[in-house]
Amino acid sequence: MSEKLPPCPTCSGEYTYEMGALLVCRECGHEWSPSDAPMADSADRVINDSVGNVLADGDTVTVVRTLKVKGSPTGIKAGTKVRNIRLVDGVDGHDIDCKVDGFGAMQLKSSVVKKV
Repeated sequence: MSEKLPPCPTCSGEYTYEMGALLVCRECGHEWSPSDAPMADSADRVINDSVGNVLADGDTVTVVRTLKVKGSPTGIKAGTKVRNIRLVDGVDGHDIDCKVDGFGAMQLKSSVVKKV
């Protein structure tokens, strides 16, 4: 096996194998066609905010709805500005790494922010 197979698009598991014309993930059981597998690098990835604007590293965004924060009696209120975001491959759709004033470093989903 000198050929490296792509990771699973569902769980990012690296233990995939070929079964006929399909690729199968050993960890989650997801099956997909190799032609459907995304071959784009993270630099080619496009992340949009809640209204469809394209986000980039260093942008300033505004939170569009109040978010509950675990361990905090108050959450992040709608309208809170977050400066200097960084786009990452996060877990469960959290694709923005940032520092929120009063809360510290955290990850946000792009679906709950709007570009300023």
